[in-house]
Amino acid sequence: MRVMVIGNGSREHAIAWKLRASPRVTEIFAAPGNAGTAQLGVNIDVQPTDVDGLLAAARKHAIDLTVVGPEMSLEAGVVDRFEAEGLRIVGPTQAAARIESSKSFAKRLMERHGVPTSRAEVFSSYGEAREYVSLASAPIVIKADGLAAGKGVRVCASTEEALEALRESMEDRVFGDAGRRVLVEECLIGQEISVFTFTDGVHLSPLMAACDYKRIGDGDLGLNTGGMGSYSPPLVWNAELEAQVMSEVMAPIVRALAEEGCPFRGVLYGGLMLTADGPKVIEFNARLGDPETQAVLPRMETDLLDVFEAIVDGTVDRTPIAWSPKAGVGVVVASGGYPEAYTTGYPVSGMDDVDEGVAVFHAGTSTSNDGGVVTAGGRVLTVSAIGETLEEARSRAYENAARISFEGAYYRRDIAALAPAASGR
Repeated sequence: MRVMVIGNGSREHAIAWKLRASPRVTEIFAAPGNAGTAQLGVNIDVQPTDVDGLLAAARKHAIDLTVVGPEMSLEAGVVDRFEAEGLRIVGPTQAAARIESSKSFAKRLMERHGVPTSRAEVFSSYGEAREYVSLASAPIVIKADGLAAGKGVRVCASTEEALEALRESMEDRVFGDAGRRVLVEECLIGQEISVFTFTDGVHLSPLMAACDYKRIGDGDLGLNTGGMGSYSPPLVWNAELEAQVMSEVMAPIVRALAEEGCPFRGVLYGGLMLTADGPKVIEFNARLGDPETQAVLPRMETDLLDVFEAIVDGTVDRTPIAWSPKAGVGVVVASGGYPEAYTTGYPVSGMDDVDEGVAVFHAGTSTSNDGGVVTAGGRVLTVSAIGETLEEARSRAYENAARISFEGAYYRRDIAALAPAASGR
C-alpha cells in the first residue's frame, strides 16, 4: 500500500516511522513532511490546510490510505473532501473534529451528556468576560475557544493575571480568531494524564495513556508550549482506572457525537485531570497527541496500518491491539528562545550517534543544500527511548539527547523524573 501522512511534526514522523515498519506498506509520502520523513519516503510540498492540494497529491501519487496528523487539517475539512471523493482517510470529519476545534462545543456536549468536566462560562463579549472574571475567585482558567497550537490555555493564580489573559486573547488577539471567544473555567486540581482510543465511531479500542509536559521550564515553570516531553504509561494507570475512564468519559462522548449526527472516526484523545472527585475532562483532541505519540507508538506491537484500516472499515472491535509492557519516554529538543522568538537554520549534529533502539523524531527540521539537517522550527526533535522500567527509558532518552547538538539547543531535564505533583488546569 501507498500511504500519505499529512503534517510536518514529530507526531507525523513517528506515525510514518511506525507505518514504514508494516510489511504491507510499500511507499510513504508526507505532506509537507520534514527532514526525518524524507528519510522514510517522499515529501510533498503541500501544506496541511491546502485541501485541494492534498487531494491532488493523493490522486497523483495513487495513495491508498491517507492519515491526518494535525488538528488544523481536520478543521479545514480534509476528511470530508477525501471521503466525498471516495478516498480512504483516517480522521474525523470537520463536524466531529469540533470536539477539539471549539472548546465551547466540547464543553456544552459534555454537559448535555453527563461527561465529568469543569464548570465553565463562555464569552464572546470582552466586557462581559471582564466583568465576570473581576468577581470570580482565583485560581481560574482562561481558554481560547479555537485552535491555538496548544498555547491557548492559561492557568491564572490571581484575578489580575486572569484579566491580562482575557485582554491578550480577546483584545490583543495573540491567538488570532481562536481567541475571539473564550471559556472561563473552574481550575481542576490533581494529576493530568492523556488518554487515547482508536474508534470507528461505534467501537472503541482499549485505552492507552501517557503524561506530557506543557511548560517550557523544569518544575513546570514558564510559558506553555506545544509540549516538551512525555512518558507512557503513567505510574497511576491501571485496569481499574482504564475501566472508569472508558465508562465515564471515552465511550459516552463517542456515543454523544454519534447521537448528535457527527460520528467520530479516528483517534480520540482525552486530556484528563485525576481529581479528588474522580477523572474530569480538561479537553478533547481529535487526533494523536504531540509529544505523547512519540512515547506511545514505540510501545505498540500491533501493525499500525491494521489499526488505521480498522478505523476506516468499522472493524475496531475485531482488531486486537498489543502494547509492550515496557515504558516509553520522549524528550523534546527545542530552539533557544522557544516558545517566544527563536532563530532557525542551524546545522544539527549527533543524530547518527544515538543507540540502537532509540528513535529521533524530527519536527522543526529541513534538509540543507548539502544534504545535512538544519533547524526550521521551535520544537526541533523528540528523542524517544523505551526501557524495562520508566527510569531506564528516561536514562536512555537523556543519554542520547545529550549527543545531539545545534546552536541554542534546549530541553527540559525533568521529563519522567518522578510522579508528577498535583497541578491545575
